[in-house]
Amino acid sequence: MFDDTFQKRMKVLIIGSGGREHALCQTFKRNQIVTKIFCADGSAGISEIAECVNIKPDNIADLTQFALENRIDLTFVGGETALALGIVDEFEKHHLKIIGVGKKAARLESSKSFAKDFMTRHNIPTAAYAVADSPRQAVEILRGGKFGDKHSPVVVKADGLAAGKGVVVAANRAEAEQAINELENLVGKEAVAKIVLEECLIGREVSLLMFAAGENFALMPPVRDHKRIFEMDEGANTGGMGTITGANLLTEKEISEISAEIIEPTLQGCREEGFPFRGILFLGLMMTGTGVKLLEYNVRFGDPEAQAILVRLKTDLLEICEAMASRTLDKINVEWQAGSSACVVLASKGYPNKPVTGDVISGLEKSFEDVTIFHAGTKKDSDGKIITNGGRVLGVTASAKTLDKAIEKAYRAVGEISWNGMQYRRDIGK
Repeated sequence: MFDDTFQKRMKVLIIGSGGREHALCQTFKRNQIVTKIFCADGSAGISEIAECVNIKPDNIADLTQFALENRIDLTFVGGETALALGIVDEFEKHHLKIIGVGKKAARLESSKSFAKDFMTRHNIPTAAYAVADSPRQAVEILRGGKFGDKHSPVVVKADGLAAGKGVVVAANRAEAEQAINELENLVGKEAVAKIVLEECLIGREVSLLMFAAGENFALMPPVRDHKRIFEMDEGANTGGMGTITGANLLTEKEISEISAEIIEPTLQGCREEGFPFRGILFLGLMMTGTGVKLLEYNVRFGDPEAQAILVRLKTDLLEICEAMASRTLDKINVEWQAGSSACVVLASKGYPNKPVTGDVISGLEKSFEDVTIFHAGTKKDSDGKIITNGGRVLGVTASAKTLDKAIEKAYRAVGEISWNGMQYRRDIGK
């Protein structure tokens, strides 16, 4: 696995503070070689298993200095912001071992227009699209009829990073124009320097993640996210209100099609364009009547996808990271627990617009078989009580032999947790 200097003691740094980072900390903690975990900047739950460091994920200079001063052996980047800012490039300048993609590869997520053009260059099946340099131009493109008449649905996307909230599936042209005009207030001016318009695809949506290094990759279990705030996929888009994994989400034939038509051309395209991909590749897919189409790339674990996926990982994550870093991913067999998993996100009142924080959470002291509670937006108050500190607060995650059983276990645990105004979807996996 790691060389002899790492056989007895190893210090790991996780970048981020959400449920995804809590899941990463828990997964690294399984390995006895990992004697110290730091997390920048962490949460109340993370503080139980790692030392939280008061450095924000976008402070690349201070994170680099911290890693150097504390002789961090391995850093794992949780979220997209640090990757887009070039944390991997900076760490590698200082010969610090880090898992994640460089700034060039991060454009596959940080710029939807770059990603769509990349797909076109490499013949990767995706929805028809157009890129506008302003809201006014976007409206002109719509009225020009490229995406059908005024009754046709169309997808409106902010070009830049928007924490999962920059996509609007409009039922008609009027809704699309409204979305275009409101997008800046929703996600910020920088994210809408360009606007991407797409045809609205019809089909079954699913995500497929993988560990990737150069031309090699190891698939994770297929996963499905529930993005909207309310049941029946109603209400505003969020960062994710729950996820499920299970063997029935994709067939072997579909996985072979995705590998041949999307994964292999993507990794080859990255190599050809001078940024070989090494990190977590996340494919948002639509299984249509005419075959698979790629909706979008992410270049890191999703949140809450990470929670539902990592509880099923059998192979040591440290071993996988070393294989990725040394480009020997094809030499190991990444194994997963059979069955399914489900993650139900518990959110604060007012999320996703103006979440209310500071409420005391009850029920966390209880334990349930095959259930893990991952903390996202939590902190401890002056009395040591755990309180809400964000929009998405907890990810209640269960695994079982069947999806129905995993869902049942997750919701049984959810029933024991409460705080003022707690909200969650009751149809995750349904």
